[in-house]
Amino acid sequence: MPTVAITGAGSGLGRALALEYATNGYKVFLLGRNGEKLHIVQHEILENGGNSEVVLCDVQEYASVSIAFQQIGELDVFINNAGIGIFGPVSDYTVEDIEKTLNTNIKGTILTVKSALPLIRESKGRMLTIVSTAGLRGKVNESIYCASKFAIRGFTESLQKEWEKEDFSITAVYMGGMNTPFWDETSHVDDPRKLKSPALVAKKIYQEDDGRKEIYIDR
Repeated sequence: MPTVAITGAGSGLGRALALEYATNGYKVFLLGRNGEKLHIVQHEILENGGNSEVVLCDVQEYASVSIAFQQIGELDVFINNAGIGIFGPVSDYTVEDIEKTLNTNIKGTILTVKSALPLIRESKGRMLTIVSTAGLRGKVNESIYCASKFAIRGFTESLQKEWEKEDFSITAVYMGGMNTPFWDETSHVDDPRKLKSPALVAKKIYQEDDGRKEIYIDR
């Protein structure tokens, strides 16, 4: 049975990806900080006849990430999905807002990719980084979020060049906003219900997860 590990798997796109890959025969390792949410997703997968394990992991902490991937053991696909967004004019951002966004989105991406690398190299597998269209162009009241996503894009594109002679791959995934809990603590999006569902986005990501350099849901 092929295996996939997904960070931020307790809700939103991470949950949708977990359910999609489980439906298609993958054993899913659910990574995140909130054990209660992860176990709810695990229960959904098990109820539908799938296979899943919960692995607690704070992507901001190297020790936590390292221990998490040691628990996984063998891995065919790693999806770096964990991320946060704090929105508003740059003058309103606190130092805490900046550090939380950059530590989760940038540092978290680098730490998890680094820890997943030996497993993916061994399996000749695939990595996917969830960048979003915020990594393609700047957006009003999203300056810090876009800065973090531009960094993830640059990191991913650099690794594609660094690993171009390797027999495993890393893919950048670009999508716009989705109707997920991502927007619960902000008024940045007036009505998230108008956005596409994470299930539809997850299905397209799964269908195009073949080692290509980019997957575009939106541009």
